[in-house]
Amino acid sequence: MAASAAAADTRPAESLDREPVRIIRDPFPTYSAVAVDLVNNEIVLQDENLFQIMVYDRQTNTPPTATMSEPKRIIGGHHTKIEFNCGLYIDPQTGDIYSVNNDTIDTLTIFSRNAQGDVAPDRELHTPHRTYGIAVDEIAQELFLTVQSPPMVVVYHKSASNDDQPIRVLRGNSTQLEDAHGIAVDTKNGWMFVANYGNAASYADGGGNSLPDRQGDLVVGSGRYEPPSITAYPIKASGDTPPIRVIEGPQTGLNWPAHLSINAEHGELFVANDVDDSILVFRTTASGDVAPIRVLKGPKTGIMNPTGVFVDTVNDELVVANMGNHSATVYPRTAQGDTPPSRTIRGGPLGKPALQIGNPGAVAYDTKRDEILVPN
Repeated sequence: MAASAAAADTRPAESLDREPVRIIRDPFPTYSAVAVDLVNNEIVLQDENLFQIMVYDRQTNTPPTATMSEPKRIIGGHHTKIEFNCGLYIDPQTGDIYSVNNDTIDTLTIFSRNAQGDVAPDRELHTPHRTYGIAVDEIAQELFLTVQSPPMVVVYHKSASNDDQPIRVLRGNSTQLEDAHGIAVDTKNGWMFVANYGNAASYADGGGNSLPDRQGDLVVGSGRYEPPSITAYPIKASGDTPPIRVIEGPQTGLNWPAHLSINAEHGELFVANDVDDSILVFRTTASGDVAPIRVLKGPKTGIMNPTGVFVDTVNDELVVANMGNHSATVYPRTAQGDTPPSRTIRGGPLGKPALQIGNPGAVAYDTKRDEILVPN
């Protein structure tokens, strides 16, 4: 056996440095979140595919014959610490850009309004793993972030940086937080809204007003699928506080609700409804299995896998980030049904679907269907 092994060791090593036969990748931006700089008339978009932040003039409207519209500025590159950037907030006073990283870099990065290129953030805040949504209470100067798993809402001083700890944490089995995604705060009425995918489980410590000791505090066998929901809480809620209202059920039409946006003046909550290719609008007082007051959906809308939504209260417009087709679309705030957009910002060719490959962890080949399967 020893001689055989020695003989085998003398064989020339085979080089694995080979060119691929072909590559499956999307060279165009995939917009995961949107915000509007209402002072400087700019639309800011998170590109989760190429790990960059793109800034456009608010009136940008890509012609059908053009491949794409060029942004005014791009923030991206190794020094920016932008990866799997999914949440976005624009400071209404300074124009600072708050960018949430969801996966590989557990850091909220803050850039000045005029930042561009491969620049380091002006400020960083180290956040829990799987942070997704962001909202800010400008009156109280508090920063709200959602965490997918263990599901929770963590609240920091808006000026927090580096290893600063949250001042409040909402988490626990009574909260009904289930794979928390988007978040919005209604400072007029003192409410907080959270979008939940419905991936649920129980946690051994029950919950509390602090970060859990470890990510693995999961009760074995407690995992389950619940209907997607929007849960509402007092804006100062913490610990294992149950929601004051829950929007949930077949009449709601919720299907992977992602980012949220509030119009407090009209009492409306806007939901980017990813899998349903729709924007749902509910009363902020809605509760139970209730239908939306408006639904924006259909082939003329250009909406495809929307994950970002923003209500422009200055121009009375609605801006949607579509992960499914490299576009951001703009509508009148009250648009409903199969309404075409007033304007469209495209980052890729018209009609070209986005591959939506994000952090693939494996790959498989279906020999019967001749298909490649890529879990993300």
